[in-house]
Amino acid sequence: MHERLNKGLKLSLIGNILFIAFGFICYIFYKTYTPHGIHTSILAFIAYTTEIVGFALLMFGDWLIATAIRFRGIFKAAWTFYVIFETVMMIMELNSSKIDFYHPFSLPLAVMHAVITGVVCLTFLQLEPNNKKLERLVIVCILIIFAGMLGNLFHIRVYFSIISNAIAFIILFASIIKMKRHGDIEIDCHGDNARVAEFKSTFVDD
Repeated sequence: MHERLNKGLKLSLIGNILFIAFGFICYIFYKTYTPHGIHTSILAFIAYTTEIVGFALLMFGDWLIATAIRFRGIFKAAWTFYVIFETVMMIMELNSSKIDFYHPFSLPLAVMHAVITGVVCLTFLQLEPNNKKLERLVIVCILIIFAGMLGNLFHIRVYFSIISNAIAFIILFASIIKMKRHGDIEIDCHGDNARVAEFKSTFVDD
């Protein structure tokens, strides 16, 4: 099961890297956009392909993680929700000109996006409650997430916040992989008999 967990963490890392690629493709898309332009259609195709592959890797990685580790129901549900939520945000961002209710320069939208992502990031504390290294890591990642929200003050679309979120989760997953390799974090999986832990945090009881 630990092999399954390791693979899930790595796929989640790669999926977030593809989400960053999607954000940069969006930047080029909007900077060079021309109605009915061939390069616009090509960029849109690349963006959708990147998003679909990233989403598929994240969902598969999420399934591997969820089926490998014990308990942590809130973390599992929150991360699954985030993957779907972020993918929907990307679809609306790329089709913002066709969606009346979506306002990509809206400050309330940027704040909502950051708050939801920050709460999801906070649930990673369930992986090993009271692990100081993990706590510091989560705090740093939440700060990056909220820094991405500030892009709105410079009149940058929500894709800037999407990129910031992906950077935060890349750091988070890469660090967890490293911590696990060095024995700095203990995430017990199905089939482990060595340790029975009560998974609680200051904000949730699972």
